[in-house]
Amino acid sequence: MPRILLAASIVVGAAFAQTAPKPPAPVPQQTPAATPANPPDLRFDPNLRDKSIDPCVDFYQYACGNWIKNNPIPPDQSRWGRFTQLEERNLEVLHQILEQAAKPNQSRDAVTQKIGDYYAACMDVPAIDANGLKPIQPELDRIRNLKDKSQLAAEVAHLQRMGMGSMFDFGSGQDFKDSNSVIAQADQGGIGLPDRDYYLKDDAQMKQVREKYLAHVQRMFELAGEPAAQARAGAQTVMRIETDLAKGSLDRVSRRDPEKQYHRMSKQELEALEPAFRWTEYFTDSGAPAFQQINVAWPDFFKAQNTALGAYTLDDWKTYLRWNVLHAEAPLLPAPFVEESFNFYGKTLTGAKEQRPRWKRCVDFTDSQLGEALGQKFVERTFGAQGKERTLKMVAEIEKALGKDIESLTWMTPATKKQAEIKLKAITNKIGYPDKWRDYSSVTIKRDDAAGNGMRADQFEFERQLNKIGKPVDRAEWQMTPPTVNAYYDPQMNNINFPAGILQPPFYDNRADDAVNYGAIGMVIGHELTHGFDDQGRQFDPQGNLRDWWTAADAKQFNDKEACFVQEYSSFTPVDDIHLNGQLTLGENTADNGGLRLALMALLDVIGNSQKPVDGLTPEQRYFLSFAQIWCESATPESLRLHAQTDPHSPGRFRVNGVVRNMPEFQKAFACRAGQPMVAANACRVW
Repeated sequence: MPRILLAASIVVGAAFAQTAPKPPAPVPQQTPAATPANPPDLRFDPNLRDKSIDPCVDFYQYACGNWIKNNPIPPDQSRWGRFTQLEERNLEVLHQILEQAAKPNQSRDAVTQKIGDYYAACMDVPAIDANGLKPIQPELDRIRNLKDKSQLAAEVAHLQRMGMGSMFDFGSGQDFKDSNSVIAQADQGGIGLPDRDYYLKDDAQMKQVREKYLAHVQRMFELAGEPAAQARAGAQTVMRIETDLAKGSLDRVSRRDPEKQYHRMSKQELEALEPAFRWTEYFTDSGAPAFQQINVAWPDFFKAQNTALGAYTLDDWKTYLRWNVLHAEAPLLPAPFVEESFNFYGKTLTGAKEQRPRWKRCVDFTDSQLGEALGQKFVERTFGAQGKERTLKMVAEIEKALGKDIESLTWMTPATKKQAEIKLKAITNKIGYPDKWRDYSSVTIKRDDAAGNGMRADQFEFERQLNKIGKPVDRAEWQMTPPTVNAYYDPQMNNINFPAGILQPPFYDNRADDAVNYGAIGMVIGHELTHGFDDQGRQFDPQGNLRDWWTAADAKQFNDKEACFVQEYSSFTPVDDIHLNGQLTLGENTADNGGLRLALMALLDVIGNSQKPVDGLTPEQRYFLSFAQIWCESATPESLRLHAQTDPHSPGRFRVNGVVRNMPEFQKAFACRAGQPMVAANACRVW
């Protein structure tokens, strides 16, 4: 399982479903064979504006109004935006790669064979339906044959190895206070709803979700052959156990504080924390190498789990484990399981009306489980050197702007400024794809075993993570696959990462002027750099160690300034009376505000006064429009509710309006007057 991930990305993807090559080909928009037959034009377009809207009243609607009007949410989506349009374009590129790779051919290389046969098996719905529960029957039998609670530890280890998360998460990660060391990590987990609050809040909306979740679990048990009464009782057992685990879990806002997720202890101390669970047997059966120290992210969770182990019978735990198997494997089981899973996690939670086409789901599964194998083929077909070079140049310019910004801050003392500048100079950049591709040769892939392929790929990843324990940190490793439309900053690595998938329009365009590129990918670069100095990132030093390098006075000033963002964004309501959580979104809002300001500083440094208006728009106006247009989106009410509960990013409308209203540079560019909505009476600013 993945390490406790503090990396901050520009956007969160869909929930519930994560040696250098030869010089690659040009970017996708210059390679017609690698794109859909009629792809949408994702480049910057002034005509996406709704000119009937005053930009000083609602800049988001002004910038995106015509796009929103002409791009309704497809029935198989719950959110639809410029981000998702690019994801769909990349998906089609991957689709073409996999359709070709899936054709049996003796000349296929090992990578092509792996991804092709995985995809072919996933797409073979008749074979999957004919197999029924056969692929997971051995797992259900193992659970049924458990004789005593003492066997639970070994069974949980086995299930986790196969990708069927149960009870808690276990893996490896950098030691927060020794960033060169990889240690074992245990974290909360074991629930099927998106967040602990879904179990604990008593408002009408959450109660309704819980009722539908109970019905979903019951239906899954019935599909597995259980009588209705037994399935109903089983669903209630699952809900009780998961509710107890949720009660012991740390809330999402508190998990933003690294100190609250760092509790290094010995294996013996963990055993004393949860004596009802046989940890020695668990570690042996998980396949973990010998170790002495482990980071127990939230000890109270394991205390709650200890209580639950005593409170529930062996049969109760067997019911819970059966649910874990069905839930984890549903996407690659026969059609009734797939549909039932979509009915709850798609329709109920996100408001999607239709299941996504099978080929899209199979492309996603391949990317998720054999990501760097598929990514290697994606890079060969799509990624150009020109894009990498120009992006690196922008990174350098925006880093320079951040250095100037730090130096000019009036609220930070010289001592802390010096440390901030040292950290900035230590940030490293990764662009496009890994220098060395991951080796999947040990993963057995069969053309007639979709579920088995998934379990074997999960086992490979579980073992890969555990094998890191006690070894030096691999600072070249990526946490995202190359086709991903996203970017992230990793505070423990102190690096920023831009996969090839995002280095395309509307974010980056070889043919666009600097104002457009700095407003889009430049803002993303600035956003990620700023994460190194947000409420999470600032707690890590230049080497990635959790260490306080701030003076007490500067820390207070920082917290006071960030409180402005908490108050501002908490006032925004994306749907009905649901407010954004200003604490949960604090880091991303700070990065949005700082990133846009830094990229503008860099742009003006690069172009000076040399550029004239284009299409009647000044460079500054094009810059702000380009920024706004990457966030054009529409979302279902269900998706917006889920977003507000669980996503550390604000919805697109507020990522745009929430930022520009704090920027005098925007107000000058569009001649906004005091008192208009896009002019904050008390503008927020940290960086």
